[in-house]
Amino acid sequence: MPKQSILFVCLGNICRSPLAEGVFRAVLAERGMADDFLVDSAGMGDWHAGQAPDHRAIAVARANGLDISGQQARAITERDFERFDLILGMDRKNIRELQEIAPDAFRDRIHLFRDFAGGGAEEVPDPYFGDAAGFDETYRLIRAASEGLADRLAKPGRGKPA
Repeated sequence: MPKQSILFVCLGNICRSPLAEGVFRAVLAERGMADDFLVDSAGMGDWHAGQAPDHRAIAVARANGLDISGQQARAITERDFERFDLILGMDRKNIRELQEIAPDAFRDRIHLFRDFAGGGAEEVPDPYFGDAAGFDETYRLIRAASEGLADRLAKPGRGKPA
């Protein structure tokens, strides 16, 4: 069976989306589902391309037993819309911008992360301009959404967009 592919997207790919990538990979591994999925992350812009995640994102991941320090930021590409089955934005602005640049045939792959994962139509707020507590809250929201996403994808139909 081919792997299902999931792309997490935020503004710069240094805070929320790399955390989502790392947390979701961990949830999949805990459930014995890691081999069934291709997971990646990207940003709407290329400001941080090639850089590691924000030091605070790395710290909160490490405090929760994860190492995301090897990830490198990158901007979303046109090929990503074709390559990924699900493109999960962290906030509504990400979703609007993704819908604007996505080819028509692939717009149905774009969803708000927490909404698609069963966490309600809520955003994952950007912790960049805040303190460590903001990153703790971001981690908590992403962990809960990742559990919900894994639950959804473990069911028949595997959570494919309608």
